[in-house]
Parts: sequence; C-alpha cells; structure tokens
Amino acid sequence: MKTSLDCIPCILRQALEAARMASPDPAVHEQLVREVLHCTAGMDLSESPPAMAQRIHRRLRQISGVVDPYRPAKQRLNRMALGLLPVLQGEVAAAADPLMMAARLAIAGNVIDLGANGNLREADVHQAVQQALTESFWGEADGFRQAVAGARSILYLADNAGEIAFDRLLIEQLGPQRVTLVVRGGPVINDATLEDARAVGLEERVVVIENGSDAPGTLLADCDEDFRLRFREADLVLAKGQGNFESLNECGREVFFLFKAKCPVVADHVGQPAGTQMLVRTPVGQKAAG
Repeated sequence: MKTSLDCIPCILRQALEAARMASPDPAVHEQLVREVLHCTAGMDLSESPPAMAQRIHRRLRQISGVVDPYRPAKQRLNRMALGLLPVLQGEVAAAADPLMMAARLAIAGNVIDLGANGNLREADVHQAVQQALTESFWGEADGFRQAVAGARSILYLADNAGEIAFDRLLIEQLGPQRVTLVVRGGPVINDATLEDARAVGLEERVVVIENGSDAPGTLLADCDEDFRLRFREADLVLAKGQGNFESLNECGREVFFLFKAKCPVVADHVGQPAGTQMLVRTPVGQKAAG
C-alpha cells in the first residue's frame, strides 16, 4: 500500500508524540520534528507508511539515546491485557463458534496501537471488546475457516504489545502446535518484540521468532532470510494490524489480515468506515461477514 498525502500529518503527530515519550528535552522534540519535515519533503510516496515510520523511529532512538522509548508503555499495556484475558477466555469458551469469537477478540486487541492513538486509555480497549462482541465485521469468515482447517503450518504475524495477549485467544483455537508466532526484530513504537511474547506467556505455548526488522509492519526486503523462507512456505499466513496490512497487501501470496481500520486512509482503501473490524485476504475481497 502506497503512502498517501493524508499520511503526512499523521507521521508528524506520531513523531512529536514519540519524541516526547523518549525525552523531556524540548530540543530533542524540535530536532526530530524538523528532520521529519525535511524528510517528508523528499519522501517516496510509492513506499508503504511503515517504511517511513521505520526511518523516523530509528532517528529518534539515535537522537534520544533511548533504545526502546515505548518500553514502559508496552509493559503497562501487557499487564492491562493480561488482566482482561480470563474474562475473554470465558467469552470464547461460551461462544457457539469459538474460532470466530477468538478472531473477533484478537481484532479488538488491535486498538492497542500507540502509533494510531498515543493517548490510548483502558476504556478504549473495553469499548473495542464490546464492539467485537456485538457488531459485525467485514471479511471472509467462511474462507478463513476453510483456510484454517486445511493448514498444517500457520505463520502468525503479531502487531502490538498488549494486543499480543489477545492473540493468545486465537492461537489457542488455531492449535499452538502448528503456529509459529512472528514478532519484530527490534523495538519500534509499541510493536511486539520477543520480550512482549514472553511477558504474555506465548513463548511457552508456541514457537516464537523475530523477523529481523525494526519496521512497524512487515517489509519483506528488510526481513531476514529465515523469516522470508517461512513466509513463502507456510500453508497459511495470518497478519495482525494496519502496519502489516499496509506493507503486505500486495505481497504476491495469500495472507489473511485481521485489524481495525483505524484511519481514514486505510478505511478508504478497504472501502469501509473507520473503526470497522476487518478479516480480509489478499487480494482484498468484497464479501461481508457477520
């Protein structure tokens, strides 16, 4: 997915929020924002938004000297999500269709995205859960069920810390023995890393690998060869979050995407209102699922 002109104000907002999270020094904030303004003037709009975000957050880490500016926030979000997990597991257990209920709740967890909303509150997460329980979503439920039933190996691309605890619900329904969970190869925003997979107990349940990249999406050319091989050979690839959708929706193989359309650009791209819960595959289909 290409970068839209409408992405630029969002990039600037995210840069300033990230700078303030990394450092209390206004000089750091100003330096990063000025560099981002300069960079956006010559940016290649044919690249996906995660490619631009990768460069911004790399520079922020260099300027601030902080390896993982979002680490305290990620730890807080993991604890919050783990606190919700017993109730959510009860919802899955009581559901007539546990697989699709787990998918709904995994998508609800995608609201835990500090790139899209740096002021995320716990109330926002509770609201997303209620939406998942009561509202329809857009996508291909039948195709998803069939793909899951026929897959011997499933590559599950995680998105954010906190959200990754919600992913436990779906992984338990998929069958952990056939799932390989993929996290980022380095810290960026509140995207999930190996530390986060450990924090929510997933490393004990599934094989967890890093993709070798610090982009807030999956830029295949920037990932290591082990991940690319697994990506090519997996029977089924599931990708969580907008960043993975933005970077993989034209990747050349079938991928099922699970995410909330959190911004107008992505919502326009998929032809659904902002806030819609999405379960779609490449190429993005036009079939609604209740």
